[in-house]
Amino acid sequence: MPKAWIQQRKKDYYYKKAKEEKYRSRAAYKLFQAIEKYHFMKSGDVVVDLGAAPGGWIQAARKVVGSKGFVLGVDLKSIEPFSQSNVRTFIGDLTKLETLEQILSALPGKADVVISDASPNISGIWEVDHARQIDLAEQSLKIALETLRFSGSFFVKVFEGDLLNNFIAKMKEHFEIVRIIKPKASRVKSSELFILGMRLRKGVN
Repeated sequence: MPKAWIQQRKKDYYYKKAKEEKYRSRAAYKLFQAIEKYHFMKSGDVVVDLGAAPGGWIQAARKVVGSKGFVLGVDLKSIEPFSQSNVRTFIGDLTKLETLEQILSALPGKADVVISDASPNISGIWEVDHARQIDLAEQSLKIALETLRFSGSFFVKVFEGDLLNNFIAKMKEHFEIVRIIKPKASRVKSSELFILGMRLRKGVN
């Protein structure tokens, strides 16, 4: 069976599943699969979603945290509003200090989990795209360190490449447990990976 055909079928499966289950993005299943395996998000949690448009991860997080939790989504692009009162979104640049200030003022307390699916505009030049993705991951980490409670978790997208090991080393400085994850919903040929940091160490925030 040709590999390209298998990949295409897999892509279609999650695309169709998202349409059927009314998720705004097939990426929702990447988050669900990671949570199912590592249990880093639960009912009642406060969640910050960075790079949240169009809102698939917000929907997934809201399903996990339920009515007693809270989800805040941030993106450079506007996000179509949600009907649930415990979901908020705003437009913000992850590299700007005012975005961090807005996040802190919008949260009901310290976040339990920060998630980031932020992506750069893809140039097609591998070294450039990898460097831009790692930069976004580092910006997301900075926000996570300012917003997470002690022992909280951070889940972030990265691209494979020569800068990845340094980023993982930074994660290990701040979190007791660090895992590299390739969810089943990620496309086979994609260089996309996710790094999960659990149990934020005391004193880093």
